[in-house]
Amino acid sequence: MKILLVEDEPKVSAFIKRGLEEEGMEVEVAYDGRFGQQLALSRAYDLIILDVILPHFSGLEVLRAIRTQNQQTPVLMLTALGTTQDKLHGFGGGADDYLVKPFDFPELVARVHALTRRRGQQVKSAVLTFDDLTLDTAAKTVARAGQTIKLTAREFGLLELFLRHPGRVLSRAEIAGDVWEDSFDAGSNVVDVYVNYLRNKVDKGFAQKLIHTVVGMGYVLRHQ
Repeated sequence: MKILLVEDEPKVSAFIKRGLEEEGMEVEVAYDGRFGQQLALSRAYDLIILDVILPHFSGLEVLRAIRTQNQQTPVLMLTALGTTQDKLHGFGGGADDYLVKPFDFPELVARVHALTRRRGQQVKSAVLTFDDLTLDTAAKTVARAGQTIKLTAREFGLLELFLRHPGRVLSRAEIAGDVWEDSFDAGSNVVDVYVNYLRNKVDKGFAQKLIHTVVGMGYVLRHQ
């Protein structure tokens, strides 16, 4: 499980990171809102833990940016602002949960598991769509403009990753880690090869291209 923690207090962030890593999670930390937003919009995470009072961009500004990109990643607001109005602002901005500091660490862990478990349950029967492209994760079918597209298991996994993160530039390393997991050879160009395979099946024959290369960064599913 990969988590983004956006928290500007070094002691608090170190405490949370250490505790979650002891639970077997991978935690990446951003110490200000600007960098946190950059990471949230450019990388794939299973959960984002977000403070409200941050340098540069506030947590609520970061949250709005995330939701504007149609990100479905769960967001847990973790902040000292605990009034009812504060919570309403958080939930109204698209937060999935809200935990007030100071907090008991076991409660944080329980909420993290609940949010990621809920997302996993939704994923099992999800039908993912972007433009005229549709992928059914349960039936394992793909279609574009009503035309069935036959994909290999690896191509299906790659397309599913793109559809779960539309508009987000995914690096080759992130794609490899998600689709190939431990079987990936870092020295190969297998990601580029499979993206080209997928393009030939998803974009060929359509005026609107959906899978794009971002030079030096990776690939993204978006409109031209």
